Amino acid sequence: MQISEMNWMQVEQFLQDDDRCILPTGSTEQHAYLSLTVDAILAARLALEVGKAAQAPVYPVIPYGLAQAWTAFPGTVTLRVETYLALIRDVLDSIRRAGFRRILLVNGHGGNAPAQGMLREWMMDNPDSTVKWHNWYNAPRTWAKVLETDPVASHASWMENYPWTRLTDVAMPDGAKPVMALDALSTLNPDKTRQALGDGNMGGLYQRDDEEMLAIWRVAVAETLAMLEGGWD
Repeated sequence: MQISEMNWMQVEQFLQDDDRCILPTGSTEQHAYLSLTVDAILAARLALEVGKAAQAPVYPVIPYGLAQAWTAFPGTVTLRVETYLALIRDVLDSIRRAGFRRILLVNGHGGNAPAQGMLREWMMDNPDSTVKWHNWYNAPRTWAKVLETDPVASHASWMENYPWTRLTDVAMPDGAKPVMALDALSTLNPDKTRQALGDGNMGGLYQRDDEEMLAIWRVAVAETLAMLEGGWD
């Protein structure tokens, strides 16, 4: 169920029996040879599959997040932390105002983590509502499946290379790229980050077999569906 395919009367009717909804959030940033909107694409697709299975409304994905590290790569968009927190708060306020009280936020970008602390403040101010922040890509079952597939998995590597995030007219490099240590990157400004990473892949193979990727995806869908269907009390 997509909010974009509902009118306000249908939302009002839905809320007579259920108060759950899904809000996906991602980022627009460099992903080496993959789409710049990988994080938004994956969060939106996952939310839609889960929403369909649970018959819960899904809001349009928020495509911009906190991507300061990648701003030397053309095409990247980043918000300031205060802007992002205000954006998420305003969206949640509006969703709650409509009548939703259980909101599953499906996040597709690790850089958006500062919003998690704000969510506790929001629930303090709105004690009748609950928001779950779900980093779908490293949730326990999904991450275990990733490591089972290949323990070398990082930003812009095979781990994010799904049939729907790659570009049809772009060939993936062969082989694997050496892993870049996260602690080494944490002290670099955007220009030095680009110099250190080159194409943007932080390490590992660029692509794996699609059947392996779809096996990970099925775990992610099931794990996210379980988050929506239980544990709200």
